[in-house]
Amino acid sequence: MTTNISGPNLSSPRIGPARPGSWSTGLWHEIGPTFDAIVAHPFIEGLTDGSLDPAAFAHYVAQDVHYLRAYARALSVVAAKAPTLAETAMFARHAAEVFDVELALHADLLPALGLSAAAVDAAPVSPTTQAYTSYLVATAYAGSFADGLAAVLPCYWIYAEIGALLLDRGSTDPRYQSWIDSYGGDEFAATVAEVLRLADATGPTLTPEQDTVARAHFVTTARYEWMFFDAAHRREEWPVR
Repeated sequence: MTTNISGPNLSSPRIGPARPGSWSTGLWHEIGPTFDAIVAHPFIEGLTDGSLDPAAFAHYVAQDVHYLRAYARALSVVAAKAPTLAETAMFARHAAEVFDVELALHADLLPALGLSAAAVDAAPVSPTTQAYTSYLVATAYAGSFADGLAAVLPCYWIYAEIGALLLDRGSTDPRYQSWIDSYGGDEFAATVAEVLRLADATGPTLTPEQDTVARAHFVTTARYEWMFFDAAHRREEWPVR
């Protein structure tokens, strides 16, 4: 897949401080081609023009339930390592909101897609979901606070950027529009901006070696975001059972 796409400069973030010279601006610059590839992926394009196969979207939603359970655990570990009580409270709140907000969206989407909670629980975790969640949790546990923050940040930021972009386009399918609305709204944008402010306060405190490691985690999980959408589009399964 090519990462060269026409249209506006999609590599420029719409969410967060986007201050020249800030740590987050530097991080986003490193994943610009990855984000452009995500936006150009037929899974994302299909959300707005209605061409996405509902079976692929159902696969995505089922895998996202598994992903979010692990993501909440990773956020909880990042919360425990946060340097201040306020930051611990923020990430703990976000971990709780994974259940309260994002899984509530799935409760509405599952019936619309002909899925049940029992069927989702019984569905095998795909290779990409397993790899991505394992990387997140391992980084949060074994790494520093900055490592964990950098690893969980792409999920926040990329989804907010995609949501804002797709909200302008809208969707012909109410199921896809519901998904877009959840990530393209002001409330989620405010949550992401909160995390980006913390990232910009954390980055300048790192040594060059620490900065290199944290940036590598950020780039890796951004790539996993592309892989997650691609795996759903292919309805990925384990090649051997």
